Formats: sequence, structure tokens, C-alpha cells
Amino acid sequence: MDESKMSGEAKIAITSTGKEPESPMDPRFGRCAYFVIVDGSGNMNPVSNDAKDLSNGAGIQAAKDVVDLKVEAVVTGDVGPNAFRVLSAAGVKVFVGGSGTIREALEKYKGGSLREASSSTSPGHHGMGGGRRGNRQ
Repeated sequence: MDESKMSGEAKIAITSTGKEPESPMDPRFGRCAYFVIVDGSGNMNPVSNDAKDLSNGAGIQAAKDVVDLKVEAVVTGDVGPNAFRVLSAAGVKVFVGGSGTIREALEKYKGGSLREASSSTSPGHHGMGGGRRGNRQ
């Protein structure tokens, strides 16, 4: 892996509600509709988040999918502990505090006004039902 990447050439993923640069950024990581992948030249490629509808493990699966996209950074509103662990273990930096449109979030990232997360920024969720279901007897 090339360790000499310049931050201006970083490939990043921005959580989004839509496919266009003017689409609102989605503050959720694991349940966002799309990841808009922005390369070092500014080209934007929306990728559907297939993990968003999982009943359990959406954040973990979304993180694995993002890692597979070979991005160096993620821009989102919040990220849970399991997703953060997967991203961090793969060397993907997580930047939080993004808001507005995809274009605005990208400008905030480029301008250095987003905070790099050193841990998860939201509690973990256990499925969409709001509670855990175990094998209780």
C-alpha cells in the first residue's frame, strides 16, 4: 500500500440521502441511503448502501463495504462503536460534524473544519426494532 498519499488526493466516502452533489448529507452512517465516493480529482460516484435495511449489523456491514471501496476517510454525522472499530482497524479515518449538502460537506472536509473522531460518536444500535432479542428461555 502506498503510504505517501497526499490529503488532497484522498478518496473519501460521504454519507448521503441521494446521488447528487446537492443531495442532503445523511447524518447516519450504517443506515444512510448512499455513500458518495469522491476521488482526488473531485469526481463523485454514488454507491448504494446495501446494509441500510439489515435488521442487525447495518453499521458493521456498511463499514466493511466502505473499506472494500478503498477509501481513506469517511465524512458522516455520527458513527457507532462497531462500525468505528471496523473502519479504524482498516485505517479509514472518520470525520464527523458534516452537514448540509454533499458539496458543502466536501468543502468542510477540504477546509479542515470537520473533527476527526477518535472513537464512536453515538451508542451502538441493535437492529431497527429498538431492542435486542436473545434466546431467552
